[in-house]
Amino acid sequence: MKQLATAALVVLALGGCQSSAPQSSEIAPVCDVACQQAQFDTLANTFIDELLALQPEWALYAGDYQYAQQLTIPDAAYRQRQRDFAAQWRARFDDLGELDEARQIDLALMRNQLDKMLWYLDSYQGWQWNPANYNVAGPFGRLLSESWADEDTKLRTVLARMEGVPAYYRAGREALSNPTQEHLQLAVLQNQGALSVFDDSLLGRVAESNLDAQEQALFEKRYWRSRQAIQSYISFLERSLTEFDPQTGRDFRLGEALYEQKFALDIQAEMTAAQLYDKAKADQAQARKQMVGITKQLWPKYFRGTAMPRDPQQAVRAMVDHLSQSHVSRDNFVAEVKRQIPELEQFVVQQDLITLDPDKPLVVRETPPYMRGIAGASISAPGPFEKQGNTYYNVTPLDGLSDEAAESYLREYNDWMLQILNIHEAIPGHYTQLVYANLSPSLVKSLLANGAMIEGWAVYAERMMLEQGYGDFEPELWLMYWKWNLRVISNTLLDYGVHVKGMSQEEAMDLLVNQAYQQEQEAKEKWRRVTLSQVQLTSYYAGFREILDLREQLKSQQKEAFELKAFHEQFLSYGNAPVGMIRQLML
Repeated sequence: MKQLATAALVVLALGGCQSSAPQSSEIAPVCDVACQQAQFDTLANTFIDELLALQPEWALYAGDYQYAQQLTIPDAAYRQRQRDFAAQWRARFDDLGELDEARQIDLALMRNQLDKMLWYLDSYQGWQWNPANYNVAGPFGRLLSESWADEDTKLRTVLARMEGVPAYYRAGREALSNPTQEHLQLAVLQNQGALSVFDDSLLGRVAESNLDAQEQALFEKRYWRSRQAIQSYISFLERSLTEFDPQTGRDFRLGEALYEQKFALDIQAEMTAAQLYDKAKADQAQARKQMVGITKQLWPKYFRGTAMPRDPQQAVRAMVDHLSQSHVSRDNFVAEVKRQIPELEQFVVQQDLITLDPDKPLVVRETPPYMRGIAGASISAPGPFEKQGNTYYNVTPLDGLSDEAAESYLREYNDWMLQILNIHEAIPGHYTQLVYANLSPSLVKSLLANGAMIEGWAVYAERMMLEQGYGDFEPELWLMYWKWNLRVISNTLLDYGVHVKGMSQEEAMDLLVNQAYQQEQEAKEKWRRVTLSQVQLTSYYAGFREILDLREQLKSQQKEAFELKAFHEQFLSYGNAPVGMIRQLML
């Protein structure tokens, strides 16, 4: 990053600024458009440098390990440093001269990041009521598992970082005030998982390393202090849970005003949350209609001799329930995910849908314990500073579920639905998009990721793959696709309904199980998720609709000249920018 800033300064010094008159000590040189843009590039790189220095954990996840020894202590002084940073950079981003469209988008992203920083600190205030914010495991786990340095360097970095663990958890405890019951429960679960990072195997690695005796002794001392700090925090959370009063305790629902503000900052869509909700209601009816049509087509195949129910939704439920019985065993779930990845790669290559980089590894693994509790599958990707790092497809095993819950989960991710999940998470969904994001020439667009673009691409990939013939247009797969798409739509209806309209758990289960045909276990997990997050569940549908609409508009404009692969690669070349901003660059 420092090299990038230096390079921009060199460009500036070698003639980016030109004068319309002979230079003298009395006449300042005139900075033309190229000069102004070079100055902006330097400023943007400086912003990224300082942002990552302020937030070392973000730098670490982006693949920049220069701050890896620093553990941020989340106290009041640190929150003030963030406020000061945002105020200073807001002023520096005023009056920047003439910028091209790509740089205007970078500027908009950086300003939005500053607005988000202040809003999260002073309006949202999750640092005050979400105890799950305080968990040291993720960065430590990354430092120990990634191949960013030799073993001794990794361990010395962990040694330095562990020094701050007790102060970290003290600051978290002091910050908390009236936390929600749901986030207390999550924090207990995930911090119990954090202990798996600080286990006996870590001390074993130290014993086998080249650290000297003094370093090893200090490591063991800090290791036990770190474990003690985590266990003490868990005890504090458990006491808080026993003392929680549902009548007076904080409600997890965000409320309309904060929800709309969060939606505007996080999603950056070209509509409000309320408008997206109305659009989702219309698309819900369309998806259900598609499922009725396919059910009529399949009914004689699976229910020969049995009259189709007069209620079409009852017929759809019967068909979905029947097909959902075809699924892998619980013990083979993770293995089946691994098996399908090469098949997806082969189809994408054969159909020439997008260029895949064979040198970027995808590693399917069981979800680390400290990451469990929210989603059953996810992607952990390397950042733009670590482009050769592993991308992990995290799949949560089912060994922690009862037989009944596991069967419900497997019916949801049946033989057809599991394929759609893998398209979404892996190829050509999240994994493919995030590889392209790291190739973007703009670090701003890569680092300041827009969740709706990222999730929207993964949802778009599902539709696109089936449109291009994946699964040989099998009606069973299309039925399950529309069920999945209905889930995406329902995510928006659920999230807005719960946090703004006060939807109850009973009403939510009706939406998910009866109107979207989801299995009981999936619906329960989605309810849990909506109690722990806000707005993020709308990102899937918001991004998908914008990407699909953009593609259809370009097809209409370009007619026979439209090429799907070219559209995909150009769209992904802009990093993780919001779809609306990418739209400006492509139209």
